[in-house]
Amino acid sequence: MQLAKRKESILVFSAHSDDFVLGAGGTIANYVTEGKKVRAIIFTRGEMSHPWLKEKFIFKVRSKETVEACKVLGCETSQVDLKEASFAGDYRKNPKVEKELLELIERIRPSKIFTHSPEDPHPLHKEVHKITLELYDKLKISPKPEVYTYSIWNPLSFKTDYPQLYVNVTKNFGLKLKALNTFRSQKIHIAYPMINLFLHSLKYGFKIRTWFGERFFRVK
Repeated sequence: MQLAKRKESILVFSAHSDDFVLGAGGTIANYVTEGKKVRAIIFTRGEMSHPWLKEKFIFKVRSKETVEACKVLGCETSQVDLKEASFAGDYRKNPKVEKELLELIERIRPSKIFTHSPEDPHPLHKEVHKITLELYDKLKISPKPEVYTYSIWNPLSFKTDYPQLYVNVTKNFGLKLKALNTFRSQKIHIAYPMINLFLHSLKYGFKIRTWFGERFFRVK
């Protein structure tokens, strides 16, 4: 009796509910099309995007948008559920969060983890990058997953000493845009990243002789 082959799994760490789509939406859709299991891990509630609204309300809205986006891309999602305003402190003060993330990674045994770039000027993006590497160092599985970074707010990247991964996302670029359109509450907030997205997608596509591409740096 042959055992069923385990599906390859991918994890994408995302500080906010829309970051994983902005940074790796086309690649996620590619992997799902190839039969891989992809899960987006959302670290914060994102309540600071609308400080004039009740926290529970905006968290509910952003969670719903994330689920919609994941349905478009065909991936799954998990919510760490930390407050954006006190994210770093809350994470450090609650070892249960780290324990649960380690258990999740070791259970899923992903071949790759995608996370934020350390060059991203957003402090929460930097913190998620730092947390990713800390989790990586504490993993007890072998082989460990490859770790790649994606960019959101940084218009340029100088980490040219890291190996680069270019992905042709032309076939699924429309799905990426459709997924981004589910974040109706974030239309203003993602305006600048959207401009970056189009320019970089064309630039990376040109690099690999196609229309649209996504680029990542392998840091582990």
